[in-house]
Amino acid sequence: MKEKKKLQKASTTSRRNFIAGSALSAAGFMIVPRYVLGGKGYIAPSDKLNIAGVGVGGRGYPILKDASLLNEKKKTTVENVVALCDVDDVRAAKAYENYPKAKKFKDFRVMLDEMKGDIDAVTIGTPDHTHAVIAMAAMQMGKHVYVEKPLTHNVYEARMLTEAANKYNVATQMGNQGNSSNDIRRICEWIWAGEIGNVTEVQTWTNRPIWPQGKQKPTEKPPIPDTLAWDLWLGPAPYRDYHPDYLPFKWRGWRDFGTGALGDMACHIIDPVFKSLKLGYPTSVEASASTLYIDDFVEGDLSESFPSSSVIHFQFPEREGMPPVKLNWYDGGLRPQRPEELEDNEQMGDPNGGVIFIGDKGKIMCGCYAANPTLLPSSKMKDFKEPKQTLDRVEDGHQRSWVAACKGGKPASSNFDYAGPLTETVLMGNLAIKSYYLENGRKKLLWDGKNMKITNFKPANDFVKRQYRDGWTLGV
Repeated sequence: MKEKKKLQKASTTSRRNFIAGSALSAAGFMIVPRYVLGGKGYIAPSDKLNIAGVGVGGRGYPILKDASLLNEKKKTTVENVVALCDVDDVRAAKAYENYPKAKKFKDFRVMLDEMKGDIDAVTIGTPDHTHAVIAMAAMQMGKHVYVEKPLTHNVYEARMLTEAANKYNVATQMGNQGNSSNDIRRICEWIWAGEIGNVTEVQTWTNRPIWPQGKQKPTEKPPIPDTLAWDLWLGPAPYRDYHPDYLPFKWRGWRDFGTGALGDMACHIIDPVFKSLKLGYPTSVEASASTLYIDDFVEGDLSESFPSSSVIHFQFPEREGMPPVKLNWYDGGLRPQRPEELEDNEQMGDPNGGVIFIGDKGKIMCGCYAANPTLLPSSKMKDFKEPKQTLDRVEDGHQRSWVAACKGGKPASSNFDYAGPLTETVLMGNLAIKSYYLENGRKKLLWDGKNMKITNFKPANDFVKRQYRDGWTLGV
């Protein structure tokens, strides 16, 4: 009779709690493998994650495809994709075609409200300026979230999402895919094993932007495409008239929507630095950038667009027995000096960018996404023996490891406890660029990370967070 009551209790457990595994763990049951019941490779419907995709017209589609394991030819998935949301029907057409059973929405708020009992997890592949409001709304409803990089549009939003993920006890992941690679773990193991000694400086760079930047706001008012819900696309950003200079893709160069070259690539390129050197909040940030104004410069006026190139210097304090370290960032075609250990015929980094760790016993170079790490000079790799493996490898890839976390597995590698502070650091660079133009010159900003406050230049604190348009809120 006692066992019968336990079985009755388990049968009334909510579907979402079943997915997370918490109710079964509490009941102490032994679960019979599904392949025993339904054949090898069988996945029971109750074991599938119900996923909703937001922003499926661009980057959001491949995210959802990998998370759900979509077979485009057969239009079948391993997970259930129950809802699709996008503000542009034309851009989202491929997703609509390949997930024919999913319900379609333009407004994520309507989707979450109407389907709150049918969604377990949400993937977010929208432009940067809407990441936070969508992710926060989903987490507050108990939904797991996967958010493309950068996690948010500003420092304050990143802090709020990090805190919310813990408050609502949901599985999270940011889309810096290199964080799940073997190479980033090898770099960590090399550095922690002392292969290049104490690292005191790191050079990082990217080939971005590959979209227009350093532009003035367009003045023309072309008609809004019939398939585009322009007001919803704007979301919490200040209202402005539609223009094709903003979308698709070119939104990255506009301050109200994107986060520039730094926001696009630094979460990939700085990632192995942040992880291997166990970085937290920087203590200071200093920037310089290309001229945004020529004939129409107004002192104190900030451009609508990010600069075409910039250089940023971050300083981090001593931590966990590691010495203070300076992190340098270059974009827009600018690069650090080639290390003398690099042969003339050797490429520095890769076409997308790279990293050079400078230690007191040697150097390590890698490309974007932590790819292809090598000691410098590269001739050292001939007799190099990998140190003992100390970090588990991610077997199923970045999106699928998040799915596993949603189902009660171990936290994903770039969950918000990690991705939040990384994003804050990246976006501090943009804050420094804004301050550089505000001052019309170079200025080092001193940063109190715990309290999210610039201590030596009060006007810069206006850039830590932003005001949302009426009708939009972060809900905190």
